Amino acid sequence: MIVALLNQKGGVGKTTLALNLAGEWAARGKRVTLIDADPQGSALDWSQQRSREGLPRLFGVVGLARDTLHREAPELARDVDHIVIDGPPRVAGLMRSALLAADLVLIPVQPSPLDGWASAEMLALLSEALIYRPELAARFVLNRCGARTVLARETLADHDPPVLTTTIGQRIAFAVAAQSGRLASELDDDTPATREIAALAAEIEHLEIGRAAS
Repeated sequence: MIVALLNQKGGVGKTTLALNLAGEWAARGKRVTLIDADPQGSALDWSQQRSREGLPRLFGVVGLARDTLHREAPELARDVDHIVIDGPPRVAGLMRSALLAADLVLIPVQPSPLDGWASAEMLALLSEALIYRPELAARFVLNRCGARTVLARETLADHDPPVLTTTIGQRIAFAVAAQSGRLASELDDDTPATREIAALAAEIEHLEIGRAAS
């Protein structure tokens, strides 16, 4: 399965979700490769920091910030169970390529009506991709949530794609872990952050099983 985390709006937590999702699946014994398709290379920086800290490699991280992604990602997917793509902000060519590569697109948004409205460009690109990939699935995922989560759900309620049930809170554990090339689960495997990521990974796999069955 190729899962791409995409949103043209920056700062919505794509890299954090991509890294922690990849780590969760790796911890479950899955073979995982994360593709850093963001020219900023934040996931690659995380991987290098992890190496400097002398920590074991949990999953591969590959830099592939080019618009041939839709041809190269399926090749990489042959050797693993999951590919996770950390997508770029506001690079239309790269975004289109990531959309054409993916089986499932996750659109992270923060719990604010403004984030919902800012997803309009992303949804336009998604609609374009669906012409060529009608089997492509997509979901919003509410990230960095606090007290306004209900408001965000109401804002996105009329949108297609739907919103995933699992929400990810505004957790300091994600930032603390990332500074040393770690995942939230490596700081403590029983915190709200780790439970939310585990629930997100499980919901995505359940969604994929349902799609495959149909």
